[in-house]
Amino acid sequence: MTFRAVVIGGGQAGLATGFYLRRSGLVPGKDFAILDAAAEPGGAWARMWPTLRTFSPTQYSSLPGWMMPPWTGDSGYPLASHVVDYLTRYEDRYQLDVRRSVAVRSVNRGIDELVVHTNSGDWPAEHVISATGTWSRPFVPHYPGTFAGHQLHTADYRSASDVRGRRVLIVGGGNSAAQILAEVSLVAETTWVTLRPPRFLPDEVDGRALFEIATERHKARLRGESDTTGVAGLGDIVMVENVREARERGVLHARRPFTRLVDHGVRWPDGTESSFDTIIWCTGFRPALGHLAGLGLRAPDGLIPTDGTQAIKEPRLHLIGYGDWTGPASATLIGAGRTARDLVRDL
Repeated sequence: MTFRAVVIGGGQAGLATGFYLRRSGLVPGKDFAILDAAAEPGGAWARMWPTLRTFSPTQYSSLPGWMMPPWTGDSGYPLASHVVDYLTRYEDRYQLDVRRSVAVRSVNRGIDELVVHTNSGDWPAEHVISATGTWSRPFVPHYPGTFAGHQLHTADYRSASDVRGRRVLIVGGGNSAAQILAEVSLVAETTWVTLRPPRFLPDEVDGRALFEIATERHKARLRGESDTTGVAGLGDIVMVENVREARERGVLHARRPFTRLVDHGVRWPDGTESSFDTIIWCTGFRPALGHLAGLGLRAPDGLIPTDGTQAIKEPRLHLIGYGDWTGPASATLIGAGRTARDLVRDL
């Protein structure tokens, strides 16, 4: 049996794509399949630390067809658990028949189709839509030297209580670093390191404005106009409630990078050293594209060149949810839905 489409990944981008495939008349489980390596719903949100907040209210953090239920837990934006519950109910609501604990090993070319090889057999498809995201590929920059203390990445972080009373170095200048710094600084001695001075968005700017800016930037590119700084022109860090509170406590001050790791901590450019018990690397992620290696599509920068979401050298392959290069704001909840709509329309 050859499916019309196989979607790899059952997180927000995969579910949004499934919604539009179903709305186009295809039957879940018969005409198309959604494969997910995880045993439970929720995508990357199910693996994020519990106190993580979205950057927008629920009406601006929703997938197509059904608005996320309002968050009433407190005065802030929704917690990760609220998003997991929403995504779980979403796939049930639209009977998307996500096949779970199905780990994709590779995608290869067949005679007339692409073949998705998994731990539960082969899935031939006329089209393959890769929506594996980035969470499974945490990135840690290389520094000379070794550190004998505890190291973890954003992907491993769960609670500030795990580092209570320790000397903690937080590395990274994005939203994850700021949110983790805000809560860790309440229970531990913290130092923040960023490549450049952190840039905070105005308090009134949240995910709604960020998505619209990213969309206009994408439209300008399509019109052949010169690129703008887009979101980066405003700043990098959304001032969610706990980050604003950390600002009031005076902890949002960053140092420039160290030069090397030493056994007890790090060495700074002036030769001085500081001791730490824990380093938290909030240094981002890379697209999880290893399953597509057999197609030989990657460019020198490690990405797959696309026209919109479609791979230029393999038009039967589409990619969604990895960032602006696969659709404006496609790695966000609302952006994934709009990109999925265009993707399915193109198919």
